[in-house]
Amino acid sequence: MTAQRWPAVAAAVALAATVLVLGVMNPVAPARVSTDRLGPDSGEQVSEYLDRAGISLQVGRGDDPAAGVEHWALLALDAPTTASGLVAVAGDLRIAQVLFKVPIERVQTPIVAVGVGADPAATERASAVASARLSAAVGGGDRQSQIMGYSAAQLSGGCACVVGAVVRGSLDQLRGLVEAPGVRAVEALPSDAVAGAFAVSPLLPEQSTVVGPGPDDGPVPPLQ
Repeated sequence: MTAQRWPAVAAAVALAATVLVLGVMNPVAPARVSTDRLGPDSGEQVSEYLDRAGISLQVGRGDDPAAGVEHWALLALDAPTTASGLVAVAGDLRIAQVLFKVPIERVQTPIVAVGVGADPAATERASAVASARLSAAVGGGDRQSQIMGYSAAQLSGGCACVVGAVVRGSLDQLRGLVEAPGVRAVEALPSDAVAGAFAVSPLLPEQSTVVGPGPDDGPVPPLQ
C-alpha cells in the first residue's frame, strides 16, 4: 500500500469505529409488537372460543391476583341490537368501541368499529358515525359500493346492527355481564393490556360452528 493511501484508509477505519460506538451507545428502539387480541381466530371452533372466553374471566391465573383491577374485554351478542340496546346491556360498564355490521342474507357486509367516549350519548351517536364512514367510501356502481351504500343507509336510521363492543370493567363486573340477557360471551384481556394496542375481531351472532366468512352470493337490496 502506498504512503499516499494510508491517510484515507485510517480515516475510513476511524469512521467505521465511530459508527459502531454510536450504534452501541444509541441503539435503535425496537418496533413495538403487540400480540394481544380479542375475539376468535379464523377457523376456530365457536365452542372452543366460548370456552376460552370463559377462562379469561377467572381470577388467580397468575397475571391478575386482584379481582378489582379493570380489564379490556370483548362483548359478543346473541343477536344484533341497536346502540340504545347496547347501552342497556352494558349497564354501568364503560363502552369504548362499538362494532357494527348490517345484516343482509347471504351477503358479506363490512364490520365498522367506532370508538366512543364514556358518555352513553356518544354510544347513541355511533351509528351515525359508522354511516358517515361508509358513505364516504361509496363510489361507482359495483357490488361493493352497493353493499356500502345500503349499509350506510341502514346505519343512518339507527338499525339493529350492533354485533359487539369493547368494554372495560373488573372481572366481577364482566362475569356479571355474561349473565345479562342477550349476551353470548365476554372475553377479557390481562389487566396490563394497553388501550389501542390490541386487535379486535368479533364473534358474529350468525357464527355458530366455525369462525369464518359466510356466503356472499345473495342480492343486495336496493336503496329506498
